[in-house]
Amino acid sequence: MKERIDGLRAAFNEALAKATDAAALEALRVEFLGKKGHIAELMKGLRDVEDKKTAGQLINTLKNEVELAIANAETALKEAEIAAQVRSAKKYNPTLTFGRETGSYHPITLATREVVEIFETMGFTVENYDEIVDDYKCFEALNIPKHHPARDMQDTYYLENGQLLKTHTSAAQNAIMKKYGAPLRAIFPGRCFRNESTDACHENTFFQMEGMMIDENISISNLIYFMKTMLSEVFKRDVKVRLRPGFFPFVEPGFELDINCEICGGDGCPSCKNSGWLELCPCGMIHPNVLEEGGIDTEKYTGFAFGLGLTRLAMMRYGVKDIRDFNSGSLKSLSQFKSR
Repeated sequence: MKERIDGLRAAFNEALAKATDAAALEALRVEFLGKKGHIAELMKGLRDVEDKKTAGQLINTLKNEVELAIANAETALKEAEIAAQVRSAKKYNPTLTFGRETGSYHPITLATREVVEIFETMGFTVENYDEIVDDYKCFEALNIPKHHPARDMQDTYYLENGQLLKTHTSAAQNAIMKKYGAPLRAIFPGRCFRNESTDACHENTFFQMEGMMIDENISISNLIYFMKTMLSEVFKRDVKVRLRPGFFPFVEPGFELDINCEICGGDGCPSCKNSGWLELCPCGMIHPNVLEEGGIDTEKYTGFAFGLGLTRLAMMRYGVKDIRDFNSGSLKSLSQFKSR
């Protein structure tokens, strides 16, 4: 048995040296390891051998050697093929250019950056704030207690842990007041969420920029000045605006600041609900209860706050007729803004 095994080993090594491709290796594997191969015949011959244990060990040793040798040969063959492909490939050309288009900023990002730069020149600090907040920050700290009818104005996304997706950037007011105290000038842009039916001017996800100015002797005149200055800088001309009374529990008095629709020029269109005006900025004088909740001395300080609609501002700035285009993910639509 030993002489037969040694002979097969020598024959295998000689055949392996001549196997130069995958087909030859597969044929060699079948010849030695197949169901009717040499190893299988050796195992059948064990019944005629007296020292079956020793003979079985010799056969297993040969089988392991054959399996390992074929596996190593297959690996070496694959590596040689890869090396050959690399050698035959075209050389790298550092001057070669590709027709790949560059990306672009989202129009809301462009509008946000522009407004932020304007307010920074007027001394406002820029803050970031969470998108997930608790009920206290989003409502109670803003003079909206539980069961207050004003909560019905905002259809809120609540989470299983009791927190919620913020419905307005005003949710940051309390934290900013406690962080800086008074006097302060701060803006905080961010994304807001409301469970609303979508149309040309409403989305369930939109962007706002909250702004606050708290100091001695602050009045509505200061609010109007800062908003008109910002809008004239954005549109590069004097912009027609109007103030109308509006109810918001966290301001007193409260207003809606509307901008003349830039899409239809005030004639009326779906974007402005055919009114010629687009609601841009709920605003007003900060309610004393909100100031006190933020640790501000209401005997000494007053302030104004506004919630600028960045999404609607971008619509006006770039002539986008349907707010839903911003969240569409359409590269054809959004790529128009790369040069702005």
